[in-house]
Amino acid sequence: MSFMNETQPSLDDLVLFASVAQAGSLSAASRSTGIPLPTLSRRMAALERSLGRTLFQRGPKGYALTADGRTLSAELTGLSDTRRKLERWLAAGDDSTPVRITAGFWTSRQIARALPPDPDRAWQPRFVPANAMLDVARREADIGIRNAPPDHAWLARQQLAPIQFAIYGIPGIRGFVASLPDVPSQRWLHANYGDAIKASASDPRLCLDLAEAGHGQIVLPTFVGDGLNTLARQSEAIADLQHDSWLVVHQDARHDPPIRAAIDQIVSILMTE
Repeated sequence: MSFMNETQPSLDDLVLFASVAQAGSLSAASRSTGIPLPTLSRRMAALERSLGRTLFQRGPKGYALTADGRTLSAELTGLSDTRRKLERWLAAGDDSTPVRITAGFWTSRQIARALPPDPDRAWQPRFVPANAMLDVARREADIGIRNAPPDHAWLARQQLAPIQFAIYGIPGIRGFVASLPDVPSQRWLHANYGDAIKASASDPRLCLDLAEAGHGQIVLPTFVGDGLNTLARQSEAIADLQHDSWLVVHQDARHDPPIRAAIDQIVSILMTE
C-alpha cells in the first residue's frame, strides 16, 4: 500500500526552485537570491522530500534538472515575478514603487540630474551597480542601459540615442586625468595618451573634479561634457568610441505600471540628451 505525501511544499521553496531552474546552477541562484549555497541546497532537498519527486541530477558538474524538474519549472513560470510584485507592493504601502536601474556612471548621473522630483510619481529610482547584462535577465535589476542589444530571448529592448565621446578641459591645460582602464573610453585614453596622464582616480566623479581644477583634460560622453560650464570641448567626437545604447527590461516586467512609467521617463531623458 502506498500513501500520498501529505506535506505541502513551501511556496518560498518553490520560488527558490524557480530561481535555480532559471539561473541554471545552484551557485548562480545563490548569488542572485542572496541565499547561502548550503542553505539553498538544503531547501532544494527539503522540496524534493515534500514532493516525493527527484528534481535534480546531482553530479560533479553541479545540479541538472530531471524530467520532473523540467516539468515543474515550466509549471512555475511567472511565480517569481508574482512573488516579486507582491513584495514590492507590500514594501511600498502607499508610497511609490522602487524601480532598480543599472547603468554606467555617467548615464546614471544624467538620469538622476534630469529626472524631476515628483512626490506623486508612481515609481522611485533605485540605482544599482552596472554589472553584467544577465542581471536584468535574472531580475536583479528592473531596467538596464547597455552598449549592445541583449541576446536573451526573455529581454525586451529599445534602442536609444548613440553615445559619443570627446576630450574636454580648461583651455591651455595639457595632459590628462584618467580612471582605471576598465571601460572602453579609459582603455582608449590609456592606449593613446598613457604617457600624458597627469592625475588619476578610481571614481569618475573625482576625475571630473580634477579636470575642473585644472589637473588635466578628460574624456567624457558628449551628453555630459557639452553641458558643463567649467570645461570646453577640445576635440571632435572620437570615432573609435561611438557606440549604440539600448534600454533592456525583462519582457515579463515591461508592462508592470511602475516599470512602464520609469521606462517612458528614462527614454524621454536619454533620447533627447
